[in-house]
Parts: sequence; structure tokens; C-alpha cells
Amino acid sequence: MAANGQGPLSGVTVIELCHVMAGPTCGLMLADMGADVIKVEKMPGGDDTRRSVPPDIEGESAAFMMMNRNKRGIAVDLKKEGGQRVLRRLLETADVVTENYRRGTLAKLGFAYDDLKRANPGLIYGAISGFGLTGPYADRGGFDLVAQGMSGLMSITGEGPDRPPVKVGAPVTDITAGILLAFGIVAAYVHRLKTGEGQMVDTSLFEAGITHTYWQSAIAFATAAAPRAMGSAHPLNAPYQAVRTADGHINIGAANDKNWSRMLAAIGAAHLGEDARFARNSDRMANRVALIEALEAVFATKPSADWLDLLEQAGVPAGPILDVTQMHADPQAIARGMVPTVEHPVAGAVQTIGLPVKFSETPGKVATPSPLYGQHTREVLLEFGFDTMEIDGLAREEAITLG
Repeated sequence: MAANGQGPLSGVTVIELCHVMAGPTCGLMLADMGADVIKVEKMPGGDDTRRSVPPDIEGESAAFMMMNRNKRGIAVDLKKEGGQRVLRRLLETADVVTENYRRGTLAKLGFAYDDLKRANPGLIYGAISGFGLTGPYADRGGFDLVAQGMSGLMSITGEGPDRPPVKVGAPVTDITAGILLAFGIVAAYVHRLKTGEGQMVDTSLFEAGITHTYWQSAIAFATAAAPRAMGSAHPLNAPYQAVRTADGHINIGAANDKNWSRMLAAIGAAHLGEDARFARNSDRMANRVALIEALEAVFATKPSADWLDLLEQAGVPAGPILDVTQMHADPQAIARGMVPTVEHPVAGAVQTIGLPVKFSETPGKVATPSPLYGQHTREVLLEFGFDTMEIDGLAREEAITLG
């Protein structure tokens, strides 16, 4: 039975042949929305993220537990005939399979999409790779850092155009590619409900990075000039960035004329509204350095909390700059169910990140912890028609691991 068992995707079976982050992100999204995600781990050792330590909790990798909660786990050696037989049985009736191997890896083992489609015409095959399954880079391996650099993200991230290149702190192309694949799979599932027809869904870290350049690409298309890093500032609107206060920084979003006027009134800086350099957004953008200097001269007179209170009362978008632990403790994050706790059989009570999409009628849920290595192998194989003697025989052959 599904680990979650509720949500809009309840009843959908997903076989996850993914490791580390991009593919598992897709799987956790689908699992949180109710799909029965069965994670197939390699033998020996399982997902490499099990060895991404420190940190660990009672010997269990914190990274693995984050990316694989709400899933069931089996361990299969796909290089052995018995392991291939297990996977083939699972894929005969599954709704979805996901993988993030290099192009052609699974085909060499007999699991090319065309072969699987013949046995299961409704199967949705979701693939994540570094650069996609077509094009001149299709056979290259992919990593988030490389994708961030090649997608343009690192050229627009950092303190300024003359500073060293900086990646986005989070592995944003990995995570975004996983979300995009989940989106594509759900779209393909809608098509299947209408026609009965499955299909291949393919995305990449490279394309995931490109999707984050919408504003900067619009500027480049219009001007034939590549935008550069601007720190926390916005390439089209000002002031829309972090400003220094008496005790740190806050973010302000006074990017349109209404909020600009509201902010000046709230902070007692009406004189800046009379300055021709700052009259319109185009003027503020042209004189952004002088604008921020003038604003920081005001904001530096009081601590962040005082300014945030004033700006909130005035209806001006603004906020503190929290670290990750402060974000976890934020009452809004807690109220939105973004820091749930699950009970792990070894690590105990473990906090994780919740589902960021809320459904009024079919709510998703983070219900179960990540699986132990091979924990659900026997359970899953019984569900897919293997009998106890077959399962024990596969274990003796070391084609599977029983947790």
C-alpha cells in the first residue's frame, strides 16, 4: 500500500529509478500528493545520498531522509537476471517510472522506453538528465553546478558584475528539474486519462536553469546585452532589494509608484520623492546606486524590527532576511505545514520540509519517513505477484535485498 495513501494522486503507482536529488525531488512531490512511490535502490549500498554524511541522525543520512520521506523502498540488483525480472514485473502495471541515469543506461539493461511501452502502453516514462535526451550535449553527465554555469544563472548571481561567479546557494537546477518533471508527469497522466496513452516526459538541469532567466532573457532579447549580477537588486524595478539598517539588513519591495510613495511617507523621507533622480521607476533604475545610498542613510537610523513594523503598517512589502533555522521557526512556515515531523524507526522524530501546494478537497501529506535500505522489498514484491518462495530465492541469488 502507498506510504501516504491520500491526496490527488492517490492510486497512482510510481517506480522511482532515481538517485541523489533531481529525480528524488520529483518523487517526493508525487508522493506528497498521494502517489505510491516505490524507490528502487541499487545493490550494493543503495542511493549515494545514504553516504552523504555528515550530518546524520543516529547514523541515518539527513540528506537521504529529506529527499525520500513518503516513499517505500526496495533494493534490486539490475545487473542480475533476477533483478531485471523484478523490475520488469513492476513496470508491467505501474503508471509511471522515473529515472535520472545517463542516456542509454537503462536501454542497455533492456528497459528502453519503446520496449516498456510494448508491455505497458499506458506507462508514463519520466527522465531527468543533465542536458536532455536530444541535442549535442545529450550524452554528457549533468551536475547542478555545471548547469547553473551554462544556463546563465551564475552570470546574474553575486554581488556585482566585477565579482567572482557565484552559484545560487541551493541546488536550484536539481530541485527545479524535479518539480518540472513532476509537473510534466501529471500533465501526461491527464492525457492518459483521456486517451489511455502513455508517453515519454523528458527534462533537464540545463533547461531548469534556463527557466530562471525569464526577466534577464527578456532584457537580453530586447537590448542584445547580457544582464549581469546585481546583488539583491531587481533588473527592472527599484527599490527592490536588501537595504542596510542600524542592526543588519531588511528587504524592501517598493517597486511601483504607489509603494514608493507609501514607503517614503512611512520612513519620513518625503524629500526623496521630490528628487528628480527618483521621480519614476526608470529614473530610479538609472540612478539606483544613488537611490540606495539615500535610502540607507535613513534606514541606518533605526533597527530592522522598527522599520519592519512601520512598513507593515503602511502596507509596503518588506521582510527580514532569515537564516534557515529561523525560517523553520517562523510561525507562517509552521502554519502552512512546511516543517512537519515524521517518526523514523532508527533516527526517531525527524523534521522535514512539507508539500508547498495545498488542496482544498484532496490534501497531500508528509506521513511516513524515508525507507530503510530494502525495507519494503518483500512487501512490494508480494503485492506485484511474487510468492514467498520466489522472493526468498531472489534474495539467495542476491538479486534483491530484504530489509
